Amino acid sequence: MAELVPFAVPIESDKTLLVWELSSGPTAEALHHSLFTAFSQFGLLYSVRVFPNAAVAHPGFYAVIKFYSARAAHRAQKACDRKQLFQKSPVKVRLGTRHKAVQHQALALNSSKCQELANYYFGFNGWSKRIIKDRYHSL
Repeated sequence: MAELVPFAVPIESDKTLLVWELSSGPTAEALHHSLFTAFSQFGLLYSVRVFPNAAVAHPGFYAVIKFYSARAAHRAQKACDRKQLFQKSPVKVRLGTRHKAVQHQALALNSSKCQELANYYFGFNGWSKRIIKDRYHSL
């Protein structure tokens, strides 16, 4: 069955992963790179955001990862939960949870994210923003 992937900012909870128990050793930037590398193998990522744990928690980080595709997020969650992806200890990975009663208006993607999404799914890396007149057909 095909999945519809809209050209909109992914806000649905089934496209969002929460990753925690990330090590305190590497920098947030290094973790961002490691997370991007590990999770992008499951599908195109909209964003990877890394945050320090709260002061009352143990030192370390957690991350919020957003996919364009709910299927990709589900595959990533199942494959990565409780695995040692890039550190000595396993990470925990869960799908986001958001109350269904909350309604959000879809936000359009900026042009560079639209090109990235089109390139990923259509397999082409040379999109043009220009309108070219077809000499055989009048517009």
